[in-house]
Amino acid sequence: MRFDDWALSLAVFLPAAGALAILLVPKKREQTAKALALLFSGLAAVVGVGILLRFDYQASQTLQFAVDNRWITTIGARYHLGVDGIGLPLLALSLLMSFLSVVYSMRILPEPRNAKAFLALVLLLETGMNGTFVALDLILFFIFWELVLVPMYFIIGVWGGPRREYAAIKFFLYTLFGSVFMLLGFLALYFKSIDPATGAHTFDIVTLTHQSFAPGFEKLVFLGIFLGFAIKVPMFPFHTWLPDAHTEAPTVGSVLLAAVLLKMGTYGFVRIALPVLPQAARSYAPAIAVLATIAIVYGALNCLAQKDMKRLIAFSSVGHMGFVMLGIATLTTIGINAAIFGMVAHGLITGMLFFTAGSIHDRYHTRLIEDIGGGMLAKLPHLGGTLTFVAIASLGLPGLAGFWGELYALLAAYRPAPGLSLPLYRTLMVFGAIGTVLTAGYFLWMLQRVNLGKIPERWRASKFEDVTAVEWAAWAPVLVLIVALGVWPAAVLGITNDAVAALARVFGG
Repeated sequence: MRFDDWALSLAVFLPAAGALAILLVPKKREQTAKALALLFSGLAAVVGVGILLRFDYQASQTLQFAVDNRWITTIGARYHLGVDGIGLPLLALSLLMSFLSVVYSMRILPEPRNAKAFLALVLLLETGMNGTFVALDLILFFIFWELVLVPMYFIIGVWGGPRREYAAIKFFLYTLFGSVFMLLGFLALYFKSIDPATGAHTFDIVTLTHQSFAPGFEKLVFLGIFLGFAIKVPMFPFHTWLPDAHTEAPTVGSVLLAAVLLKMGTYGFVRIALPVLPQAARSYAPAIAVLATIAIVYGALNCLAQKDMKRLIAFSSVGHMGFVMLGIATLTTIGINAAIFGMVAHGLITGMLFFTAGSIHDRYHTRLIEDIGGGMLAKLPHLGGTLTFVAIASLGLPGLAGFWGELYALLAAYRPAPGLSLPLYRTLMVFGAIGTVLTAGYFLWMLQRVNLGKIPERWRASKFEDVTAVEWAAWAPVLVLIVALGVWPAAVLGITNDAVAALARVFGG
């Protein structure tokens, strides 16, 4: 059995096998459930390491570890998996953050404390996320895309905060609504496409990238697909489900939602919308760029008004994903590279922010900045220091991972693809730069009120434990990567560039 033939299937379905194994464990055997979750998510991560080691980086524009087998023959859907320089960083991000989330859960399990159900749902969620980044058939992509809804709905609705039911239902309905239009777009592509090898209609993404469609048809289909992806990102004005979901979700749910789930939407634009519908992408790119820039400024202004730490971090995601979408909307090699780098950097940094926010809540039993009241660096120096480091990374300090994605997105907006309006994009670049200043403002403001000053009287006698060994084990790889990617961005850009250049060539960018 060749590793290359099974690698992607193992990376996708090992977590699902782990979820099934956990369900067979008696409910009272919490340690057994934890051990199985660690084993199967760890094995999937090991497979991911193998993929990284065996990936041909000199041919990153080609699909590797490909599997293409018959599946649903009546409609021509195939079990088609593959990964190139665009999908590989996101698959690695999903495998890493899922495993570290399980590690974190070894110490902190949300109430109700049901390790069996909670960890099984986390592993099922991982299968959906991993599968989305390697699926090359529209029906298979849609199944993985929808698979994440159910476990995340229950993670928020059962283990979330006081308004968990409202947040879970809002998350589910928003994303399901967008998925309906996305599926209609996929079906329209199917009926308008012909596979030259078989003469039949096809759902194959690779084949669809070589099809030609009428401009009016492309624009209509793009709108349907755009709605599904834009809600998941989420783009302004489809973002309103995100702050509620993040705020009410348990820590691990917030981490995976920020680190991976949001990237499914932006990845969908790069993998499907741009290469399959290039004429429509060029037509709608200015509107997408405008919405992305509104999100950058709007998200930052909302952060300045937040009292809840998790809600502040949630709104920061709206702004950071705005930079990702601005990069995509330039239709250039620099811009799309910036978007993919920004996805990885945001996944690491904002995932880490939610880890620290969860640990702060575990100590103080509050998320309100005013209730924490300052002095955390004196009370919990390691936890306060970690929060400071990650917040500074998120505001885009040079030398850390958050800097490069935003910088390259702004540079790409200065010179977008031929045919796009230079005055418009350069104006958007200015507003994007203003957004970076506002981002620094709200993070420094948060740090001043949480970390600095004297310890409030109500916390002085409290015996809080600083960062534990389990928390360090979950956080250390992320902290190292935030520095490593800031110092050596080529670790991601070197993987993505050839594949992105081949995509951007269609737009002359």
